[in-house]
Amino acid sequence: MIIGGIIFTDVTMELFEKLRNEGYEVTTFAAGSFWIAEAIFRRVQGVVATAVGYMGGELEYPTYEEVSVGDTGHVEVVQIVYDPKVVPYGKLLELFWELHNPTAPDEKGEKVPGQYGSVIFYHNEDQKSLAILSKKEIESSGKFRKDIITEIRPATRFFRAKEYHQQYFEKTASGGHIIK
Repeated sequence: MIIGGIIFTDVTMELFEKLRNEGYEVTTFAAGSFWIAEAIFRRVQGVVATAVGYMGGELEYPTYEEVSVGDTGHVEVVQIVYDPKVVPYGKLLELFWELHNPTAPDEKGEKVPGQYGSVIFYHNEDQKSLAILSKKEIESSGKFRKDIITEIRPATRFFRAKEYHQQYFEKTASGGHIIK
């Protein structure tokens, strides 16, 4: 792993905490499929680590299958460790708005939250303030004709998805449709 560079491998939760203690910050976004969101955020200079998983629900240790059914209250998320000196949180928020449709309940057209809900999970008060401001700006921009349904919530326990889901498009030949 090269911290601060483009090349890095999968990280454990212990490493996430170590990185945070070294001046890096953590943020978590639900923006549709976690495979796609992770693939896009991993390309951002200043993002030093990512992991996909689930957040926001009631069930302890949910599985992909359980979350997919939609009964757990969890959404698919990408958790990101980033260097705020290289990429400010505001830039990550801009990318969040660009990479999914924040007006649709989820990609299947099901009610919120759903597996693919749109949620900004903040980890501190600064992130909360910037997320609220960012949402107000996107709402007033006229970019979307429908109401923005993105929720802004405090981060809760992150449940890491199985290894199979981590850096999915880097492990499979399925990543060809990622355009960004």
